[in-house]
Amino acid sequence: MAASADGGLPPEPVRIVPGVRLAAVQANIRYRDRLDLVAVEFAPGSETAAVFTRNAFRAAPVEIAREHLAAARPRYLLVNAGIANAGTGAAGRKAALACCQALARHCGVAAEQVLPFSTGVIGEALPADRIAGALPQLTARLDAGAWPEAARGILTTDTRPKTAYAELQFGENTVRIAGIAKGSGMIRPDMATMLAFVFTDAKLSGDQVNSLLREQVEHSFNRITVDGDTSTNDACVLTATGAGMALEERDGAAWDSFRSALAEVFRRLAQAIIRDAEGAGKFITVCVSEGATAGECLQVAYAVAESPLVKTACFASDPNWGRILAAVGRAGLANLDLSELRIFLGGAPVVSNGEPHPDYSEEAGQAAMAGTDIQIDIRLGRGNCRETVWTSDLSHEYVRINAEYRS
Repeated sequence: MAASADGGLPPEPVRIVPGVRLAAVQANIRYRDRLDLVAVEFAPGSETAAVFTRNAFRAAPVEIAREHLAAARPRYLLVNAGIANAGTGAAGRKAALACCQALARHCGVAAEQVLPFSTGVIGEALPADRIAGALPQLTARLDAGAWPEAARGILTTDTRPKTAYAELQFGENTVRIAGIAKGSGMIRPDMATMLAFVFTDAKLSGDQVNSLLREQVEHSFNRITVDGDTSTNDACVLTATGAGMALEERDGAAWDSFRSALAEVFRRLAQAIIRDAEGAGKFITVCVSEGATAGECLQVAYAVAESPLVKTACFASDPNWGRILAAVGRAGLANLDLSELRIFLGGAPVVSNGEPHPDYSEEAGQAAMAGTDIQIDIRLGRGNCRETVWTSDLSHEYVRINAEYRS
């Protein structure tokens, strides 16, 4: 596989989050000899919120997780890798429900207190009996320190786990935030991307958890794209166990510090997905500023970030700025004034007034594209809004991985 966009840096170490236990086992769902079934247990009284894919073709576990979240306070997550249980009709729904019911019986909770999640190949039947048979071993392994195993157990085409951790000290009180995520391809935000689970021991209300989740997803998982394809199974969950310090908006500096730390955990997980994108060798930041609205900044950013021509130029370390200019032009902005448009690569001026900047040199452009991280800065000259999107290059390896995915 091609080198990853961060040179293969290891996942962040994660410490214990009071009120959370995790486990992972080999259930042979589709893969052999690797972890592929994960359970997460929350302490009673934990508050959980989730957001799901906006793809109209939603997988059975997405539909059931939404229903269960509305019906009861969750106590368990059950995640399988290898088979998405999407495009499987009534049989897929029955299988997902059977898995929830089996775990609920083992743990002495209502089936509605189990949220199911699946990731993998679309259209294949979920082996509910195989999953149910692995549950005694899975629940016996629940442990507060099993973060590495859980992070590995949710992966599909990922090359490595994705974890993030933050710890804050408020006098004698410690607040902890930890997260795991998976995703390498079929990445385009329409809520979050693929699967992400974030936990804190802070004591928060249900409304706070829901508001914080939606706020943080918008500026992390909803700002990344690999290939422009929104998955059928995307989900992002935030749980506050309440085992630690109570936090309120009125706490001022403490609340702001917590929100900032939470935002950093979400952002690191989202960026880790891009750095491990299928076949990726480049981590690309597309920053669009001086827009009239945030929406038009994102419109331009995604036009550039999802352009196959821009992405292949990045793969080749080729400063073909004409492809960037063309993508901006087709983004669909009304009354775009080229005389105000400026483009920079890695800080080097490339385009001004819709034509090459007088100080631009091919050598400066090549230097900006040569590294692992590439910065594309587009200034529209239409206002004061600014948005950033992260993406990857498009390589031969991406094509190979997706051509061979089901084989």
